[in-house]
This record gives sequence, C-alpha cells and structure tokens, in this order.
Amino acid sequence: MVESLDQLFVNLKHWALGFLPEALQPLVSAVLSIVPLVAVFGGLFAIVTIFERKGLGRIQNRYGPNRVGIPFTDIRLAGFGQFIPDGIKALIKEDVVPRAADKVVHFLAPVVLLIPVLLTYAVLPIGRNMTVVDFDAGVLFFFSVGAAVEISVFMAGWSSRNKYSLLGAMRGIAQMISYEIPLILSAVTVIMLVGSLKTSDIVAAQAGFTAGLPNWFVLTPWGFAGFVMFLIAALAESNRAPFDLPEAESELIAGYFTEYSGFKFALFFLGEYLGMFAIIGLGITLFLGGWHAPFPFLTWVPSYVWFMTKLLAIVFFFIWVRGTLPRLRMDQLMSFAWKFMIPMALINLVVAAVWHFMAGTGAARWVVCALLIAGPYVLLGRGLMENKHLGKRTYRFAD
Repeated sequence: MVESLDQLFVNLKHWALGFLPEALQPLVSAVLSIVPLVAVFGGLFAIVTIFERKGLGRIQNRYGPNRVGIPFTDIRLAGFGQFIPDGIKALIKEDVVPRAADKVVHFLAPVVLLIPVLLTYAVLPIGRNMTVVDFDAGVLFFFSVGAAVEISVFMAGWSSRNKYSLLGAMRGIAQMISYEIPLILSAVTVIMLVGSLKTSDIVAAQAGFTAGLPNWFVLTPWGFAGFVMFLIAALAESNRAPFDLPEAESELIAGYFTEYSGFKFALFFLGEYLGMFAIIGLGITLFLGGWHAPFPFLTWVPSYVWFMTKLLAIVFFFIWVRGTLPRLRMDQLMSFAWKFMIPMALINLVVAAVWHFMAGTGAARWVVCALLIAGPYVLLGRGLMENKHLGKRTYRFAD
C-alpha cells in the first residue's frame, strides 16, 4: 500500500502509455512528465504569492489580501483568491512598449527568462523515480541552463532604452555573476564526495539513517556550511531581499523591467518565482536528502510529499527573511560576495576533502572540520567589519 501510494503518479503514467503505439510513447511520456510539473509549480507560484503578501502583512503589522475568496469553498473572504483577479488583470492590461525600444528584443526578454527556468526542473528528483531526465550531468545541466537568465536580464534592460532599466540590468548581472560562484562552489563539495553529477545519485548517497538521524549532508560540518552559503547565494540569485538591488524602487524604480507591463511583466514575475523554486529544489537535492524522510518512522509518507514539504519550508524562510532584513547597499552586496562568500566556499572545498580522507576517525574529524570552518569564518568576518565604526542605532520620531 505504501509503495503503491508513493509510486501513484509513476504507475498512472505507465498505465496511460500502455494504450499508445510504441512509436508515440517517448513523446507522450515527455509530455506527461512536463505538463504536471508546469501545472504544479505554476499553481504553487499563485499560492505562494498570497502566503507571501499575507505573511509580510503579519510581520509588518498590517493587513494582507483579505477580500477575494476562492469560489465554491469556505475560503470566502480570506484573500486566498487574490491571485485570480491579479492574473486576469495581467492578461488584459495594455502592453505599453517605449517608442525607442528594440521591440523584438523587448518582446523576447521575458520568454528567454522563462524557458531556461522551466528546463531546470527536468533534472530535479521530485520523488522516487520522478525525475523527467535522469542523466549523468544533471547538476551541470542545471547550472548551464540557469546561466541563460543573465542574458534575458541584459536583453530587458538594454532593449528598453531607459537609463534606469539599463542600470538595473547591470546591477542584476553583476549580482548574479558574483553570487553564482559561491553557489556553484558550495555544490561542488557535494559532487566531490558523491563522485557524480547525477541528481538521483546524490539523493541516493543520502539514504538511510545513523543513530536515528538521516544521512543528509547538511548534518556534517562542511555540509552545513555549504548549505548556508547555498541559501544565501540562492537569495541573491533569485533577487530576493535583502539582495533585491536590481529593483530598488527608491533608486531604479523597478530595475530592468521598469518598461514592462501587462503579461510581459507577469512573465518576469513568474520566472523569478519559478527560478526560486528550482534553486531551492536543487538545494534540497544536494544537502537535505532530496525526497528522503527525516526520521525512520516517517518513511511511509510518499517521497514527493517530503520534497514539497522541504521546499515550502524554505520558501517560508525566504518570506521571513524578506520581512525582517533591510536591503543592502550595492557596495555591501559585492563586498560580501567577493571578500567573504567566495573565500569561505573555497575553504569549504578543502574541509570536504579533509572530511573524506579522515573517514573512520570518529569524532576527531568532526572537531577538525568544525575548527577549519569556524576559524576562517571569524577571521573573514572581522576583516569585513574593520573600519566600519558601527555604533548603536537609535530610533526617534521626526520633529
């Protein structure tokens, strides 16, 4: 019963393919894998926007959406149907294009953003036997395809013929390139120890339990450090607060998509959220055991439920961070990436190698690896804070 529930969607797909000629099965199999992914994560995008607005309202002591309910349900006036009029407005709103804009590139930019983001889902193991394309270079494919997002950001800023859009695009590209380095380096530690770029192999390497705890990489010194750096870099790559410099409204209005409206703006909005889900999904695969359960007595829960639960937990953490931390300055953003994140990621590579070669030494390698991470963390942190002269911040009402 447990196995059949876990493999429900896989078995349904194979059952449907059994009615088709053998020549059509590969094409239909791809469609049956892709369409549900797009539908599920597209629906998740709509729901998360509501949770984010309501969550930020709670954090900031104000009302979130609280009027539009979901038809034919008991959720009448809770605001959880707000995404419906928002979507309708985006579809019917006038598409305004600047007179001097490069209209072809202006049109293609949101499409170029969305397509690579959707392709990254092909290598994410959503559940047991639930990877669309499970090939040997899955992690490499994820990062290679995801790099195309920077091209779309430049296309949007340059084609708009607007200085604010162009400055926003330059900021966005500088930020993405800077934080892509620690993002990839933190993933390399996992690849080194697993010895494979295949996402299913990485998940399989974290199977099982030791003393009642899962064998997830995040529960090791190098894995915890790598996971924290991966999360920080993921926030920056997704343009999430406190790293939302490309669209700092007080300086650059809406950044590289200032001159976008209607459905094109909605595509940028959708692409950013889907990109955030994808990069969180990769972090779950690399450090949090993928679809594996956290405790032995919970292995009866379907694997895809665990993957989505972990994803939602990190999404809510991102919402909490957005409602809590103020936006950084551009110099702080770049300094943090190049003077702290990248050196720490390189050091973590060495720590992962030490962990591997000290296998079998018991608690000794925990102590050694923890000290190898803590020492540079303190030294680099002090280096960043030198000559800052930060005093106690006081708040008062304006006269």
